[in-house]
Amino acid sequence: MTHLWVRAEQRQNEQRVGITPDGVRALMAAGIKVTVERSSCRAMPLDGFLATGCNIAEEGSWVQAPDEAIVFGLKELPEEDTPLRHRHIMFGHAFKGQADGPTLLRRFKAGGGALYDLEYLVAEDGRRVAAFGYWAGFAGAAVGLKTWAAQQAGDIPGPASVGVYAGRDALVADLQSDLSAALANGADKPNAIVIGALGRVGTGACDCLAALGLEVTKWDMAETAQGGPFPEILNHSIFVNCILAQPGVPVFVPKSALTSDRRLSVVADVACDPNSDYNPVPIYSHSTTFDAPLIRAAQGNPPLDVMAIDNLPSMLPIESSEDYAAQLLPSLLTLNQIDSGVWGRAKATFDEHAAKV
Repeated sequence: MTHLWVRAEQRQNEQRVGITPDGVRALMAAGIKVTVERSSCRAMPLDGFLATGCNIAEEGSWVQAPDEAIVFGLKELPEEDTPLRHRHIMFGHAFKGQADGPTLLRRFKAGGGALYDLEYLVAEDGRRVAAFGYWAGFAGAAVGLKTWAAQQAGDIPGPASVGVYAGRDALVADLQSDLSAALANGADKPNAIVIGALGRVGTGACDCLAALGLEVTKWDMAETAQGGPFPEILNHSIFVNCILAQPGVPVFVPKSALTSDRRLSVVADVACDPNSDYNPVPIYSHSTTFDAPLIRAAQGNPPLDVMAIDNLPSMLPIESSEDYAAQLLPSLLTLNQIDSGVWGRAKATFDEHAAKV
């Protein structure tokens, strides 16, 4: 019997989960055994999972799970060198030249396990079957606006931290308060540019900024086809990058922008691939976090701050979890055929990259 083991997330400030209690019921009805770990941080209460009748395990006990269990989480595992013997479903960040990728792949090779990377679960047409994109974009634009507002108040750099919100409306109300305070103190209303505006990530970013009544320049493939960099970006207060790093993506903001005349004071890099060889925003060197959300890339008037948080949807953990879980459930229901379809394609991608380390 196929056994899906839903582990507790081990990354700080990560409250999301990739399956809802209704999803657990659907898997069990399809003959799939489900174990859900207790969690000290999951936004969805354990009671909902208990009510399904699934197995409940202690937090972090996946390391003792049966060999045949398929371990399902969202964010990557703690950085260790222990071999990984299970099949894991998660965002591994190991296939695009990321610095930690080879170490993770070696752990799988040493233990005989495998990575079914959620970013590489694709249908026959190559499109991802599930993504957090919309809420990543929404939250990324929100942190971008909060950063701009903090700059107007003289915070260096600010905001000092990013929090979790009960829902979209609570976040928008907080942003409107920040914006109103900045404008009341004499700041000019900011404008923004979103690259990747037609995708799920970009749509979320544009919707957030539009909810605040901001002017948004929307660019996508047509506007960037001639190659970068693009000085037009520097004429905007906030730049939200929604394009994943991959071969062929042009540089949007080069290092020369740090000393150029510009209005730009905030880069919200939702794609967040600083360690990739294809990073289109090569003005910073590492991801940021909820507790330290910004890197000050340049001083001056204005300064230039970069936000590159890699788990942005966790700002809205309930909405983003429900949305993602609904997208992913049809694929989870096919786990009994893990050697074919979306899972077979993901395994082939893992095999290709693991062979290179």
